[in-house]
Amino acid sequence: MTALPGETPGTGGTDTPQDAVSPPDEAGAQEPTADADPASDGAGAAEVVAPASTEAAEPDAGAEAEAASTEGATEAEGASSDAEGASADSDTEGAGTGAASSEPELSEAQAELAAQRELRERIEQRKAAKAAPIAAGAGLSGTAADLLAAVRAVESGEKTGSAFFASPAPAQAPQRPDPAAAQPPRTPTPQAAPAPQSASPEALDAVRAVLVEGGAPEALARPAVGALGEQAGELLRTDPWQLLAVPGVRPEQADGFARALLGADCGPDDGRRTAALVGWVLERAALQGHTALDAGDVRAALAERAVSDPDAAVLEAVEEGVALLFQEGGDEEPEETEADAAETDEGGLAPDADAPGEPVRILLGLDRYALAEESLADGLARLVNTCEKAADWAEAAAAAPSPSAAELIRTTAAAGLVAHSGGEAARAEPAALIAAARGLGLRAFGAAHSEDGRRRLSAATGDPDTAVTLAGLLSGAQGPGRDEDGALALDLLVVLDAPQLDVEGAAVLVEALADGARLVLSGDPGVLGSAGAGRVFADVLAARTCPQVVSRTPDPGPIGELVSGIGIGELNQVDAPGKEVVIVPVRDAGEAVHRTVQLVADSVPRAFSIPADETQVITVGHGGAAGTRVLNDALKQRLNPGPGRFGGFDPGDRVVHVPAPGRAVPGVVRSADAEGLHLDCGGVPVVVPQERVESSVRHGWAVSAHQAAGMRWPAAVVVLPGDAAQGLSRPWVYTAFGRGERHLSVVHGVDQALPHAVAQVPAQERTTRLRPLLEALPTPDAAS
Repeated sequence: MTALPGETPGTGGTDTPQDAVSPPDEAGAQEPTADADPASDGAGAAEVVAPASTEAAEPDAGAEAEAASTEGATEAEGASSDAEGASADSDTEGAGTGAASSEPELSEAQAELAAQRELRERIEQRKAAKAAPIAAGAGLSGTAADLLAAVRAVESGEKTGSAFFASPAPAQAPQRPDPAAAQPPRTPTPQAAPAPQSASPEALDAVRAVLVEGGAPEALARPAVGALGEQAGELLRTDPWQLLAVPGVRPEQADGFARALLGADCGPDDGRRTAALVGWVLERAALQGHTALDAGDVRAALAERAVSDPDAAVLEAVEEGVALLFQEGGDEEPEETEADAAETDEGGLAPDADAPGEPVRILLGLDRYALAEESLADGLARLVNTCEKAADWAEAAAAAPSPSAAELIRTTAAAGLVAHSGGEAARAEPAALIAAARGLGLRAFGAAHSEDGRRRLSAATGDPDTAVTLAGLLSGAQGPGRDEDGALALDLLVVLDAPQLDVEGAAVLVEALADGARLVLSGDPGVLGSAGAGRVFADVLAARTCPQVVSRTPDPGPIGELVSGIGIGELNQVDAPGKEVVIVPVRDAGEAVHRTVQLVADSVPRAFSIPADETQVITVGHGGAAGTRVLNDALKQRLNPGPGRFGGFDPGDRVVHVPAPGRAVPGVVRSADAEGLHLDCGGVPVVVPQERVESSVRHGWAVSAHQAAGMRWPAAVVVLPGDAAQGLSRPWVYTAFGRGERHLSVVHGVDQALPHAVAQVPAQERTTRLRPLLEALPTPDAAS
């Protein structure tokens, strides 16, 4: 199905992502309901390769046995490698013995001493190897290794790259220019929304011909060329399952397309099909935030798709470079001491030789996320190790406005990487840090997730030049620009709304920081995570590879008290003498829509003098009887009725613009002409080309909680219709209820599902590799 602008694809109209791959006993329960599928016209109606009864069957004990056999095979391969290494050692030792046969034979005591010396040397060698710096990407091969080489070629300047990678990161600490000589902040230049890569008419015609022949909609031609390149037509003809690379296409549709093109030559175990399915499963998992997936989950997903031998399919996909294989746990040899060695010599085996070790977990991942996680881990370790540790900021800390701000200033003075956590009120502490660093002559900046966050930070620091958006900083439209070495020309960067950082964006950001720069990641761990893959802030906190500062500044007022309770799993009744928090009970979705419009248009403006355009409606999903689509239609009819003559929009409409996946920028329609739709996004004029309006702009009176993360409004109306109960979780409620500054109305129709979600439905776990990578890197400043 085609995802809405700002909507996480694959979530089936609900704001809370579901697991990308369900366990066998939940198969089918998590499948999204497609209400607008671009592939439904043709390939969706085509016949699938596998019989429906086989497709729907849940994995049985045989499938579980196959999963176990794959894990066993993987462990056996590792064991055989160890055996080969031991055999090589044995051969070497044997050769040495033969060469020394002519020498006088050693006594038993001398032989024992020699053996102990050799054992000690081996132990020291292993310890030295573990203490040595770890080269990022050393364990990669195939496509991942090629991609890493390409990335490093761009970094070194051998080849050109995108705007983000155009300037190579220095290998040595650069000579810092004097702060006075640094480039002045740039004035943002309004630009048109980025247009998709143009496809040649010949390529589009070739793809359309193949799509028509396979019974798929011609509308997929342009997305197919965008996903597969200019040779998409030829590629689809030889491997029809590559259609799964097009967003919104599902396996059963690709199966029908393949059968129409290949006839009897295709089947459920076709290698092209199984490889494409593995890639599709991992891509779908990435949409839910995972950078890797347990191999057992991948095998279970393949079994649900009628693949008779999921083990072989997974191994073939790894060999073909579709996925990378990783092992977590059980891969490190335990360190031996001299006492252990002596006990081994006397008794043959060490006392714990047969004790069970750490469980081994096999993960599969896409190469681009593997590269991003390794690059990010390496970059964070670089910042930790290259920062000046002897900086004296004691005077600035003494002048801090709060104890928590003083602690943050002192901690940042002695560390290259700091994690700072706290609620909305705690945002004053990073602002105090930036002001203090600037007072010391440092080039300090703060980057927020949204334009709204940038404005709030700039008001807190009192200097508009200190605050940028993360996108503006990386693109060069905002902030200090780059120095002569290509790195961002700054000494301290504070990233607010850090939970919204996905792993690819974080890797690009850290790569752009010069050696010696300081980075502070600041955010509220209780809010919803990033729209993209990864959980960077949570992994940094869990790995404890840097100092952590936890704010002691509470959020004020009834809304702050309510949200703080939700953060610890308690939905408390709070005193709200000024009606800061109002609960509006409703019986059904229709009443929920009616009361929401009434609150936004009449009640809130009358009671709090907050105009309708400063009140934000937040609901659980885009679909349903009270989702964002229905609510936006009702709110438009009341607040800005019109024929929608500009692609469904009228001047004055509140909208959400999605310039890139995962970024939702609120704005207002101003006009339209031959150039496209003209928007005002937080004071920045944006022109969206006509061909992109339908895919990247939607009405924005009502948004999802994921879209609202990182922003606040004077008033928020949270809509919880009865059918939204399944989409609620503690992070969702925490995020949605915290978006109102002065007033919060809750249109409540879920009864006991709300306190249940707050108390018992925590954040959805994401499978990532960043935490173990950070824990393995040498970081002398790691917190204990």
